[in-house]
Amino acid sequence: MEGIPAARLPKAVLHDHLDGGLRIDTLLDLAAGSGYDALPATTPAHLATAMYQAGSSSLEEYLADFAHTVAVMQTAPAIERVAYECAVDHHLAGVTYAEIRFGSGLLTEQGLTQEDAIEAALTGFRRGSDETGIVIATIISALRHQMGSADVATAASRFVAQGVVGFDLAGPESGYPPSDHIPAINIARDAGLGITLHAGEGAGPRSISDALNCGAQRIGHGVRIIEDCRVDGGTIVDMGRLAQKILDAQIPLELAISSNLHTGVAATAAEHPFGMLYRAGFNVSINTDNRLMSGINMAEEFALAADTFDLTLDDLASITRRTIAAGFGDEERRAELVRLADDRYAAATAET
Repeated sequence: MEGIPAARLPKAVLHDHLDGGLRIDTLLDLAAGSGYDALPATTPAHLATAMYQAGSSSLEEYLADFAHTVAVMQTAPAIERVAYECAVDHHLAGVTYAEIRFGSGLLTEQGLTQEDAIEAALTGFRRGSDETGIVIATIISALRHQMGSADVATAASRFVAQGVVGFDLAGPESGYPPSDHIPAINIARDAGLGITLHAGEGAGPRSISDALNCGAQRIGHGVRIIEDCRVDGGTIVDMGRLAQKILDAQIPLELAISSNLHTGVAATAAEHPFGMLYRAGFNVSINTDNRLMSGINMAEEFALAADTFDLTLDDLASITRRTIAAGFGDEERRAELVRLADDRYAAATAET
């Protein structure tokens, strides 16, 4: 990146799971405090190794260890702590705007309501934002393989003016079409929430098409749109109707290189479609997805993308600008963040 440390560059993230980003020490502390004794290891080093999912063979295997993080996030203080630390950690990686998502329906096993869980997360995000200046917006996720998505959307809708900006469907794709959750999507949309649906990660382009047909404004991952493209010599030379539609409409694709490697989408970073999609003009962003399971932060993910695909500071500035613009948070605040990011990239360019 032309000699500029990645942590110094302003960044935005649209796809990051709260329950996929706990600090190792926090996971151990919360497990001890709650009496949860099913962690795969009890020392920081061994637990970090156990939670790291680089050896996963599928999306389903990658998701398995969320059982541990969700299990220790069943009280309001635990949720608030994880949310606060999420904001701080993203700030330390240079993130100025972040949309963080989590499944409120997963955090009710010990008596919390979904509204309780959302309020606790928002409190933690506000604390982190007040302390660091990072702007945090919240997306609430329902799980496509479970019932109750309408209840999740209803709970999310109650916090539209308090920091919740979007609704998501997450979890396994194959066999669980988003059309099963049209009532929930309609509740969220009618309340004014943005719609971003996981698609094109664990299943192919048909999953992306289904998400768009159900009202998705952004695609969570979407990496497998490359399967609707013809590639020659590492360059997209032609594309099918769906890929052309996404390109023409500039539908944002929330790509996550490290996570995609760990779920088997590509064998190496160099084989990941990010570079081809970016060069072809697709509206792609750089995202962490799950910082704990993939063992990365946004500075590291930024550096990985830049180094692998020879991105210049101008490229990174453009990606950051478009990422912030694709957000669901307050438009005026995002416009100000774009101006600040442009100033900082101009200053970084002047240093090189």
